This record gives sequence, structure tokens and C-alpha cells, in this order.
Amino acid sequence: MAESSKLDLTLEKPKRIGESVTRREDPRLLTGNASFVDDIHLPGMAHVALLPSPYPHARILSIDVSAAETLKGVLLVMTGAQAAEQAGPLPTFASAPILQHCLAVGKVRHVGEPVVAVVAESRYIAEDALSLILVDYEELPAQVDMVAAAEATGDGVLHENVGTNVAAHEHFSWGPVQEAFEGAEHVVTRKFRWPRVGPQPMETNGAVATYDAHEAHFTIWSNFSMPSMVLPQIAGCLKVAPHQITFPTLYAGGSFGGKGTLFNAPVLTAILARACGRPVKYVEDRLEYMTNGNQHGSDRLYEASLAVDSEGRFTGLRINVLDDYGAYFVLSLGSHGNALSQAVGPYRIGALAYEVKAILTNKTQQCAYRGFGGEVGNFILERLVDAAASELGRDRVELRLLNFIQKEQFPYTLPNGNLYDSGDYPAVLARALQLADLTSVDALRNEAKLRGKRIGVGIATVNERSVLSAHELWMLDRKPNFPLSSTPESVQIRVDVAGTVIVTIYAPHWGNSPETVAAQLTAHNLDVPIERVVVRYGDTDSGLPSFGPAGSRYTVMIAGAIAGASRALKEKMHKIAAHVLSVEQSQLRFGNGEVVCDNDLRKRMTFSDIAVYAHAFRLALPAGDDFNSGLVASFTYDHPYATLPTDDRSSLGVFYPIVGHAAHIVVVEVDEALRKTSILKYVAVHDAGTIVNPKLVDGQIRGGIAQGIGTALYEKYRYDEDGQLVTASLADYMIPTATEVPDMIIDHIETPSPFTELGIKGCGEGGRLASMPAIASAIDDAFSDNRLYITELPVTPSALHEALAALT
Repeated sequence: MAESSKLDLTLEKPKRIGESVTRREDPRLLTGNASFVDDIHLPGMAHVALLPSPYPHARILSIDVSAAETLKGVLLVMTGAQAAEQAGPLPTFASAPILQHCLAVGKVRHVGEPVVAVVAESRYIAEDALSLILVDYEELPAQVDMVAAAEATGDGVLHENVGTNVAAHEHFSWGPVQEAFEGAEHVVTRKFRWPRVGPQPMETNGAVATYDAHEAHFTIWSNFSMPSMVLPQIAGCLKVAPHQITFPTLYAGGSFGGKGTLFNAPVLTAILARACGRPVKYVEDRLEYMTNGNQHGSDRLYEASLAVDSEGRFTGLRINVLDDYGAYFVLSLGSHGNALSQAVGPYRIGALAYEVKAILTNKTQQCAYRGFGGEVGNFILERLVDAAASELGRDRVELRLLNFIQKEQFPYTLPNGNLYDSGDYPAVLARALQLADLTSVDALRNEAKLRGKRIGVGIATVNERSVLSAHELWMLDRKPNFPLSSTPESVQIRVDVAGTVIVTIYAPHWGNSPETVAAQLTAHNLDVPIERVVVRYGDTDSGLPSFGPAGSRYTVMIAGAIAGASRALKEKMHKIAAHVLSVEQSQLRFGNGEVVCDNDLRKRMTFSDIAVYAHAFRLALPAGDDFNSGLVASFTYDHPYATLPTDDRSSLGVFYPIVGHAAHIVVVEVDEALRKTSILKYVAVHDAGTIVNPKLVDGQIRGGIAQGIGTALYEKYRYDEDGQLVTASLADYMIPTATEVPDMIIDHIETPSPFTELGIKGCGEGGRLASMPAIASAIDDAFSDNRLYITELPVTPSALHEALAALT
């Protein structure tokens, strides 16, 4: 057992870091064998339908459910007041007392907010019962315009206990802001309108819950993406201890950030299951998702200014933003913390002022969407840089190169205290320009003109913060409600008696390929063929904490966790092998699933050999805890580098220091008559540090760009003046199809992070973080003779027509 029966003195390198290993998840996903929330079918399971509010703002005067309760097949009807007896308000990261319940209590605050829940033998019966419920409403003034909402009083205030629709108003200044603007040679100022958009995952929000009355225990299957970290808050809402809830891990059919705060479906199904004594399922239809999924992204008005000195160097940045949060405030000012993590972009800007006013309106509330405010900040800054180039008569590329943070200046501290770890911004831009090969653009312009088309070239050079620290969610609050500072990730690795390495991870699958990445990283750390690595998902009963994949963090964090567990496991395996082979531990090394003696390659043990000793031959090993039975190690990895903000917020601390970079260059064609924009060429060069799996990274970038194209050219949640959502289906809310998403050239420059395992940086949001300003820049360029300047998205044909008409 101690020596290999078939001697092979070569050690073949396993598949590992930097190789495009085929996704582990693909066979299960492509054959329909992955388990999603709607795939959960339990004996006796009942189904839920919700009665939505038809009004954006109204008091609930009375509810008559008697007819619905008598419909055959109906098991339970629950109003908001009854639900509030079963569960407290939903979890929130906001310090302001803005409460949200899983069913409306006393008042509705947006169209689609659920008022009554019906549990029945089938969804069909439950839907039929909704039509039998009578609700008497008293309509109140609908607050649709954020500027007007900020001034509303009396019945126009959404939350009476707050007394105003201004949920938060903060102003921050870092560095010599006044001096920068007073001494500027040029000050470039623009106003912008960022549209209300949202992720459109294939799978809407949902949950299935059971309740064991004997154990007083809930089991909740949900596509909620951060159950481990919010479990104590969910338990508090349900009035139980955390150990009385289990969240099994499921695949999620897309999240893009939104399902990180998916609280209503788990809480609602849990209280309904407890009340009716049967398993209960609720999965949103698309209308419910769009009107009540709590998944709308940022919706903002900006006034922003950039100070520029006589040499063209940026010296100060001032941003004022009015932010329409919708009816609730679950994530507080977190998305602005996200923007502030990279507020100066890739540029040396030594002074920064930021004012934000968060407004409550009668719309679905705002939550995270891929970029979480960072993409908006990038758009504003890149648009200002383009405006500066135009006003100064400078080349867009030359002006950016002049102001880039240089490679030797890293780590680079922002005025607000955050840190950029590493980068080579000129190299990224140079590579993008090389791949774009714009030498033929003039000829292309001339040819297109003959066809009634215009050609434009756009550029964006942006940063991609990654690996969030949790205090971005609360640091802009002066008196935070819950100043969370832990964002850990955990793993367990064990070797069974056959030598198979079994890795258990505790974050759900969002579409970010966690199984593939975990297998590659484990193969690398243990020097074992990747085929010998099996990846499993653990549930919340494991006790190992996981913050999940939010904030472009998962690969960095799981890499740290796997490295830590691997070190402990290797140490024990070394000790066992050294004892059995009668050699010094220092003479042993790992290679291709074996432990080999450097001095005598014939002395080696396979993982299986070592595992057999560890599991079955305890008395053949020395006494002491180092040789206890089993080969298993767990490790919880904390944020690699973070510091807390100062009390006065003169520094926000280091909260997003692992910072990638991207340069996007896009060539568009715009039809003169139809004003329709098409993308002819798209080049994206990214720096995501050390790349674990190029194919996965490229896929993340392509997906982000596709969503960015949607925001730039097609998508918008539109409310009419009465507060009705008029884009409440995919027939009206236009998302790009494969026809509108072009082929892309994706490439990489790698500047490893000095703070993370293997130098990895995040990349999950980078495609979207750069695409919108690049496309806007290209449309500007197509109409440069008209001096067009895009300040509002999406640039639909009608919007472009109106913008051009305003210039004449």
C-alpha cells in the first residue's frame, strides 16, 4: 500500500489555474436536471396566489374574504393584518424606520403590492379565489415624480412614521474640493437622467416551505441567494431561533444581484405553511416579478462637475444625486457606497464631493442589479470625461492617458479612503485599441453615408471594484442600524477512502460556475487531477458561514477558503505519509494525486493509500491529535483587506480594494431615417487579476455587456403619471435578443492583486460596468457634427430623434 504498484516517475500536471476547463454545471443545466425552486414537489403541497393592489397609494379600509374562503379547494386566506401577527417586518439594512411586510398592512404603496394571500390545492384555484375577495380602498395622492415627492406632505407621505418622503440626505466631502474648483481652468458640468431598469432572470422569485410542528422547524427551498448571512434576521422575522430554519441550496435561474434581498417569498411561504399545516409553494409570474419582485435598479437624477487644470489634468469631482428608491428602503444607501468605492474611476482625482438624497415614491422598491450603483457612477464619470475632451478640444484617448493612475502608484488611495490594489491602465487601453483596429473607420463612415447610415466610435475606461466588504451597506448612515462587518466564505474538503476529494461549498449557484471554480482551485491547491474532485452544496444547517457571490467576490473568497482548508489537509496527509514511508516530512511533495519522496521517487502514496490509513488504521499511526481518524478540513476565509470607516466619515475606510479595470471600444451604425442604433464591433479588454478559468471570465463579461446593451438602447421601467407601471411585461419592457447582441472580442491584461490568494480579482459585473458609457460615446461620435451629447438612457430611436431635434 505504501508504494505504487505501477511505478511512474513522471508527475503529469493536473488541469488547474488559467485553463478553460469545461463547466461542471453544464450537463445538469443543459439536460434539465438542475433543481430550481419550481422543481420542488412535496406530498400534500399547496399553492399560493397573491391579490395585488390596483392602486399606487391607498389606505385599506376593509377586506372581505368570506366568499374566497368557501371556494372548494381553498385551504387558507390570510390578510396583511393576520400575516403581521405571524411574522414581523422583513429584514432591512436601513437605519431609517421604514418597515415592509410580506403583505400590506393598513396601506398599499405601489401597484402590485400584495394585500391578501390565498392557499389552495392548486394555483388555478387560488387565482380563482382572488376574484372573490373584496377590498375597499381610500385612494391617496400618488407620488411618481421624485422631485415632487421630496416636497410632499400630508397624505402624500408614504410612511407616516417617517413624516417625509426623504428617506436619507447625506453630503460628504473628501480632499480639497473647494480649492480644486476655485482654481480650475475649466469646470465641466452636466445633468444626467439614469433610467429605472432591472434584471430579467429566466427564473422569477419563489419559495417552497414546510413546517414541522413537533420540532417547530421550517425548511425553506428558495432562490434567495444569501440565506446563510441573513438567516438570523429571517428567524427574527418568523419569531424563531436560527437553528429552527433550514435553507437547502438550490440553483438560481439568474439573479444579477436582485435575489440577494429576496425576503418576502421565504417569509410568506413559511408563515402560510405553519398556518395551514402543509407544504406551500409560491413562485412569481412575470407580472408579479416586475411589479412586486423588489428587483428594480437605480432610478436617478444627477448634476455632476469635473474640475480640470490648465494642463488638462482632473483635479476635483462633485456629484449631486437624487435617487428614486420606490416605496421601501431595504438596502439604504448601499448602492452609493458601491459607487464611491470607485468614484474617481481610473483617474488621479484628489478631491471628491458627494451629495445624495434618497426619495420614496409609489413604485416597486429599488434593490441591487449587476453593478449596484457602480455602473451608474462609471457612466456619469465617463460622460464627464468625454464632455471635457469636447470642450477642451482634446482627443478622448489622449486625455484619459494623461489622467490615468500609473502602474507604479499602486496601491492607490482614493480621497474617501478606499484603496485600489493594482493595475496597468495604459496597457489595457493600448490592447483594446490594437484589437479594435480603427484604421478603416473613415472609409467605413464614407461607405455608410451612401447608405443613409452614420458610424460612431465609442470608448470607456472604467474600474471594476470587487470583493465587497459589508460596511458599504451602512457606512453612509451616520447611525447605522446593523453595522455588519463580516463577509466570510467557507468550504469543507475531505478525502474519502477511494482517494476522491469531496469539496462542500455553501453558496448557491447564481450562474457564476461555483462548482467549476471550486474544482479547479482544489485541484491546484492539492495538486490532484481535477477529475478526482467532486463538488457538493451544503445547506444552512452546516453552520459554516457564507456571504455568497454578491459584489463580484466569490472566486476570490472561495480561493482563500480552499487554500486554507487545503493547507490543513495537506499537513495531515504529509504527516501520515512521512510516518508510513519512514521519511522526513520535509522530503515529501504533492503531485498528481500522490505524495512523493523527493529523495526516492519510488516512495510514494496515493491519496487513497493515505486515506485508508486515516480512516481504517488508526493504531498503525502515532498517538496524538495530529493523527486522529479521518481526512477532512474546514476553513472560513474572511475579507483579505478591509478597514472600518471613521466615526465622522472623513474616511470611509478600505471597503472595496480589489479593483479590476476595463477598456471597451464599440463601433455603432445609426440609421439616419429610423434613428436605430446597431453595434458593428465590440472590443472589451479587462484586467481581472489572475484568471482562474478564461472561458468563465469571458462568459461573465459577455453577459454583462449584453445587459449593458439593454440598458443603453432598449430597457426602462416606465410609470405613468398615475403610478401605473406601463412596461409590466416583456412585450413592453424591451430586452435585447441574440440579434441585438454582437460578436465580441474579449481579451485580458493580468495585474495580480497583492492582497488575494493567487492574485485573483472579481469580474462578475465588469461587462455591464463599462458598456453603457461606451455605447453613449459612440452615438455621440456618430453625430459629432451635430454636437450631440447623450445625457439620458436608453437611447431608443424616439429618444435619439428628440435629442437631435432639440439641437436644431
